[in-house]
Amino acid sequence: MTENAMYDQASGLRRMTQLTSTKVITVTGGKGGVGKTNVTLNMAISMARQGKRVMVLDADLGLANVDVMLGLRTGRNLSHVLAGACELKDIIVEGPYGVKIVPAASGTQNMAELTAAQHMGLIRAFSTLEDDIDVLLVDTAAGISDMVLSFSRAAQDVVVVVCDEPTSITDAYAMIKILSREYDVQRFKIVANMVRSYREGRDLFIKLTRVAERFLDANLELVACIPLDDRVRQSVKRQKLVVEAFPRSPAALALGALANKATMWPVPQSPGGHLEFFVERLLVNTRHPREVPVSE
Repeated sequence: MTENAMYDQASGLRRMTQLTSTKVITVTGGKGGVGKTNVTLNMAISMARQGKRVMVLDADLGLANVDVMLGLRTGRNLSHVLAGACELKDIIVEGPYGVKIVPAASGTQNMAELTAAQHMGLIRAFSTLEDDIDVLLVDTAAGISDMVLSFSRAAQDVVVVVCDEPTSITDAYAMIKILSREYDVQRFKIVANMVRSYREGRDLFIKLTRVAERFLDANLELVACIPLDDRVRQSVKRQKLVVEAFPRSPAALALGALANKATMWPVPQSPGGHLEFFVERLLVNTRHPREVPVSE
């Protein structure tokens, strides 16, 4: 790395330390189809309605869909930023209620294989942000890839979305196990999604907790039970969010309550609460992936 490059990187990080503390929440789930993106976006809109300055990072770098769900057109995405074709501010699109969306690449850009220059480019990209952000919501890909693990362990709060299906519970446990044992992430917020009743959601949480308590040193907290609601499917077909299209529906009310609760989660006042430290931790984690066992 040249002296000028080192200076540019240091300058970018110093610029980012001027940002206010940002609450960074990663929404993950282990498997696809559990409703991670729906939960993320409905939380984002609900928070923005409360006056929060919200940004959503689409971290599903292979099958990006945040912009599609919102009916937004994006000419450029994160891959263009990393290629040096534009700045981060050039790809950010504004969603409902002023939510800022960072669209991901689709199928070609693999963050786990970034070069040193691209790592610096990502730091610089976030250093160009001129607006303070209250909440950064990270919508991860499915599975337990190195990148999903990196986003999860770099965030301050990890929200695990799980459904009452054996594969969903198994995959959620596998993710919690790896993060807990290998990366010392000990606190997880559980969202029971698409449940038929609060009792079903609570039973689902108990199933997950029993296994975790037996084998792991991790703290699981049930933060929401989102009911199975056909209005969610209807709103997705209309490229709307259920909190917008059907604000009084059971799912919308539950998602709004989750967003309210999330805004009350403590915002770190230490340097680690700043956005630049999230990016720095993310890059360090990505550059040094570790082989992790899944079996137990």
